[in-house]
Amino acid sequence: MLLPIHIDNPNTRNIKIVVDCLLSGGVIIYPTDTIYGLGCDIFQHKAIEKVGRIKNIDPQKAQLSFICNDLSDLSKYTKSIPTPVYRVLKKYLPGPYTFILPASKEVPKILNSKKNTIGLRIPDNLIANTIVQELGHPILSASLPGEMVEEYTDPEIIYEKFKHLVDIVIDGGVGGMIPSTIIDCTSDENALIREGLGIWEE
Repeated sequence: MLLPIHIDNPNTRNIKIVVDCLLSGGVIIYPTDTIYGLGCDIFQHKAIEKVGRIKNIDPQKAQLSFICNDLSDLSKYTKSIPTPVYRVLKKYLPGPYTFILPASKEVPKILNSKKNTIGLRIPDNLIANTIVQELGHPILSASLPGEMVEEYTDPEIIYEKFKHLVDIVIDGGVGGMIPSTIIDCTSDENALIREGLGIWEE
């Protein structure tokens, strides 16, 4: 299903269709403040495995990320956040950043990497944020398989390519081509892992 949702005023009925799909183990493609992402409910084991098959990765070995609703939501899925790190999160989020943090026990085992870390995001995108808010917990955030190509900015082309692999492709307008900036906050020095859309000035 190709489902249009307005970026500035997400339609309640269509958001509910997405949330019901996620709760029943569905896989979606949805817009963020960077690129269109592949996602599912983080508590739906089979859906996570399906995302792994689509991307041809092992979810436990790949560093996958969550989309959280706000900082209090984010703090559930990481161990206690030191004050300097919290200040950094508050400064940069919501925005085009993924922060790697120590995983808490709330993170499902299938998503907890061997390093016991998790990537956490709060995108500046009302569609993604509304889905997470209505769902009541985070959704998985994974890039579409293969190289980032211009076709991946157009939801109609994305739908044609992935309609047999996912349950819903959300049409939230033209997407971006540059992924999020990844910052590792698991040691004393915050380390830039990947330079993306977000400007890092620490």
